[in-house]
Amino acid sequence: MIVITGAAGFIGSCIVGTLNNKGINNLVLVDDFSQTDKAANLEGKLFVAMVQRNDFDQWMKEFGDEVTCVLHIGARTDTTEFDKAIFDELNVEYSKMVWNHCVNYQIPLVYASSAATYGLGELGYDDNEETMPRLQPLNPYGWSKQYFDMWALEQKQTPPHWYGLKFFNVYGPNEYHKGRMASVIFHTFNQVKEHGSMKLFRSHNPNYTDGGQMRDFVYVKDLVSVIEFLMKGTAKSGIYNLGSGKARTFLDLATNTFKALGKEPQISFIDTPEDIRDKYQYFTEANMQKLIGQGYNVPFHTLEEGIDDYVKNYLIEGKYI
Repeated sequence: MIVITGAAGFIGSCIVGTLNNKGINNLVLVDDFSQTDKAANLEGKLFVAMVQRNDFDQWMKEFGDEVTCVLHIGARTDTTEFDKAIFDELNVEYSKMVWNHCVNYQIPLVYASSAATYGLGELGYDDNEETMPRLQPLNPYGWSKQYFDMWALEQKQTPPHWYGLKFFNVYGPNEYHKGRMASVIFHTFNQVKEHGSMKLFRSHNPNYTDGGQMRDFVYVKDLVSVIEFLMKGTAKSGIYNLGSGKARTFLDLATNTFKALGKEPQISFIDTPEDIRDKYQYFTEANMQKLIGQGYNVPFHTLEEGIDDYVKNYLIEGKYI
């Protein structure tokens, strides 16, 4: 029996759909199911139980000995939220509760960390656990992920296998509900459909041209593939990057979305909102050698391949994984 927290969300529901497609249905889904905007992500999915987020602690006390793996994907992920107390509750204390149950029942654990822990990338983007204590995230969300990573590394008692995954910029199906926090591909698709054009954020850094800001964009199907690999428990426990390993520009992102739609690019620029301007990452690129060194050998989608699949097989028809 596999537990998936954040199961109604973007990444969580993609995991559920992918496992279902492989005939794995003995899943326990944990989330705040009162948020009806995410309900479509789970339509047609197969599972054995749905557990409200606030009831999960008690549920584990009753059924923890039946669980074979926990995929802790649920978190508050809004980088524009600056109320630290929200992140302390949902990203730190809740994650400690999940970890402790996995220790008590000796359940393998995979949990979501974030590339937001790297801040401006002053120390690079290497998932070296010795340098991680020196990272300086830019916002409360990044700090909550950093704090839990550090807490996990300090624990003497651990799950039998555990993996913290620093997700970089994930895009793909099932993000219809995410609003402002959805990927630029999703926003490009919708703006092109409505206006025939796309507005990207202007660069406020003299080292980057408008649209030349670079991020490591990783297709959600690759992310799920890595999680499936780690569930085997053959890799060494610890914290790993999870990106594509190659930084690309937002201009590349938008241009390839136009291409997938068979349209000529019509791109203009607007100022980056002031509430995120000072906390904006202009470059991220995951060093993926640590994971590859543990035996993961499945090629990642190129940005072109990922966008083409996402647009043509999901966005155009509004489909889900």
